[in-house]
Amino acid sequence: MATDFATEIQELRSTFSQIEAVTDPTKLRARIADLEEQAAAPDLWDDQENAQAVTSQLSQANAELDRVARMGSRIDDLEVLVELGTEGEDEDTLAEAEADLAGIKKDLAALEIRTLMTGEWDERNAVVTIRSGAGGDDATDFAEMLLRMYLRWAERHGYQTKVLDTSYAEGAGIKSATFELNAPYAFGTLSVEAGTHRLARISPFGSADKRQTSFAAVEVIPQIESTDHIEVPESEIKVDVFRSSGPGGQSVNTTDSAVRLTHLPTGIVVSMQDEKSQIQNRAAAMRVLQSRLLLLKKEEEAAQKKELAGDIKASWGDQMRSYFLYGQQLVKDLRTGYEVGNPQIVFDGDLDGFIDAGIRWRRSSQNEG
Repeated sequence: MATDFATEIQELRSTFSQIEAVTDPTKLRARIADLEEQAAAPDLWDDQENAQAVTSQLSQANAELDRVARMGSRIDDLEVLVELGTEGEDEDTLAEAEADLAGIKKDLAALEIRTLMTGEWDERNAVVTIRSGAGGDDATDFAEMLLRMYLRWAERHGYQTKVLDTSYAEGAGIKSATFELNAPYAFGTLSVEAGTHRLARISPFGSADKRQTSFAAVEVIPQIESTDHIEVPESEIKVDVFRSSGPGGQSVNTTDSAVRLTHLPTGIVVSMQDEKSQIQNRAAAMRVLQSRLLLLKKEEEAAQKKELAGDIKASWGDQMRSYFLYGQQLVKDLRTGYEVGNPQIVFDGDLDGFIDAGIRWRRSSQNEG
């Protein structure tokens, strides 16, 4: 059946108009002008942290404006190509237009997903922590599989990651790991991965060939920024130092460079051991602690608002995705219903379908609420 280009282009323009309305190029240009003025200040680099934040925001804003402008041009070019092919009855030109249409639809869908991330911290970098749950060696092995999955996903997109802390299990895998993701809308993107993940498989660690179910938790928090003003008095922190360790508990450092911070009022514990010095590990741990306290404060405010409004509906179920590695091979998201029948490609970092479906589900849930 011949492609109905007129209808397809009309739908592209309708979606693009909605994206433009949310993105607001005029407002974005004004923000870029303001950031350029800040970046041009002669004393910008007197405060390196602020300078990096300004230049990073400027780069991201320019990239966002460029993405929207290029998409509009691509739709215009497609319309011209279709007209040329139709008028000249040129099958090769129309075939080229078909290929362009498929590419534009894919990229437009990705751009639309970006416009659905309008949360207060969605544009920020993310700090991701993975913890093994019930299931013994299978759970710690599963936690390591998830860590690799997210790092591979980031690698596919060219996103920068930095592992901050890894606590290895005595047997297989890891007890926990924390990494930073430095990417546009990192928190808004990966926050839909937060929750409990479940793995069902024939255990490679047992001799009975029985199905084993294990669990791992994924936590995603926005990275703290200098403007957040989350003060943490020294009197509220207990600091422990210890020797960094590698797989199997073997020492990888001969000095007590690893740091564990315990926030006494809340009981939040953060440990860091992947930096070379105790000072660096303490600074990294403090950033993560501040980020968790910031998110906790926001959650408490949101809970209070819901209570005042009489809304007691739970927002997210704990168990959000199941990975089946026996019988019918399947990975299924329990919130969105999105599933993939090849678990291996998912564990190799092919997560975009799950993440996109999760972002759409989240927006739909917010609209219903």
